[in-house]
Amino acid sequence: MSLPLEGIRVVDFTRAMAGPFCTMLLGDLGAEVIKVEPPQGDETRNWRPPSIGKLSSYFFSVNRNKKSISIDLNKKEGLEVVYRLVESADVLVENFRPGVMQRLGLGYELLSKKNPRLIYCSISGFGQNGPYKDKPGYDLIALAMSGLLSITGEPDRPPVKFGVPIADITAGMMATIAILSALRYRDKHGKGQYIDISMFDTQILILSHQAFNYLATGENPKRLGTAHPNIAPYQAFETKDGYIIITVGNDRLWREFTAAIDRKDLTYDNRFATNPERIKNRKELVEELEKTFKNKSTKEWLSILENAGIPAAPVKLVGEALEDEHTKFRKMIFEIEYEEFGRIKMLGFPIKSSAYELSLNRLPPKLGQHSKEILKELAYGDNIIEEFIKKQVIFTDSS
Repeated sequence: MSLPLEGIRVVDFTRAMAGPFCTMLLGDLGAEVIKVEPPQGDETRNWRPPSIGKLSSYFFSVNRNKKSISIDLNKKEGLEVVYRLVESADVLVENFRPGVMQRLGLGYELLSKKNPRLIYCSISGFGQNGPYKDKPGYDLIALAMSGLLSITGEPDRPPVKFGVPIADITAGMMATIAILSALRYRDKHGKGQYIDISMFDTQILILSHQAFNYLATGENPKRLGTAHPNIAPYQAFETKDGYIIITVGNDRLWREFTAAIDRKDLTYDNRFATNPERIKNRKELVEELEKTFKNKSTKEWLSILENAGIPAAPVKLVGEALEDEHTKFRKMIFEIEYEEFGRIKMLGFPIKSSAYELSLNRLPPKLGQHSKEILKELAYGDNIIEEFIKKQVIFTDSS
């Protein structure tokens, strides 16, 4: 069974989250991903605790299905290795600050001359040009500058960061989409291209309906906690023993919802009878529903609402979600034997296809684990490889 990207070679100059998330997805889809690391490695190898063996769990999360070659790019021979690698590659992905790859002698203009079919993707905080291009590309900075942070959190409380680096992850996904599109373009036209992905741009797009709410009214959206700016009730409510999510998406559901929770006094209350009125009188509506939901447990409310056909869900802890029977049924958690650490658990693959099944072909690599193997594929002889190791041009996992 072949995977969609089998035969595609990706040279991966990424670290931290946005870039590695992108290249992991490409590796999952069957590409050969060669992670080019400096002698000290991707810094996230040491973002611990927690860790799995000697590798941080953070590094584990985005570096499966990759090989690792460790090169000193400050040495001429190191650059020559990369040039030879790029000549055999289809894609290069990097997420340094703008200008760094050019200073290293690895900019797009030079590399595209060596390989005109190369697809070269840069991921950065604010893009390769513009007033903010030199600002640091950290997740929290992109969230703040894009406006997303201003609408995250509870009313009259400080902004709250998302629980994972969502700006990084969504930029990595956008880069993956762009690379797949570029491969299709190359199939049709025979040419590579340069791709400029900005975390900031991606977050502006992700503002979605909140941006259009502003464009339609000129009013800045407010922090609403879990509430929806355009639908009510659509948020978390505290129960006797936890929290429950309620999503009443239309007026028919509103009538069925109020009947189910034994609050028919609210059904045709002029303040709440239609969604526009419920939005207008959100504060009073929430106060009424909060009193009701505190009277029963989350499990009791779920039983009542699900039997009435009202969309609702418990707010689960991470462990509860990962141990859930549906998570296991969907194969989103699986175990694998790792030579040094015994059986370990990994996250599964959200892409389910009738044509192929994604799998874990490589665990996150040790630093320089595949340096010798990759150099041999590039037609370097054993003597030259040993000389490179001795001169510290390349490093292996046993260096």
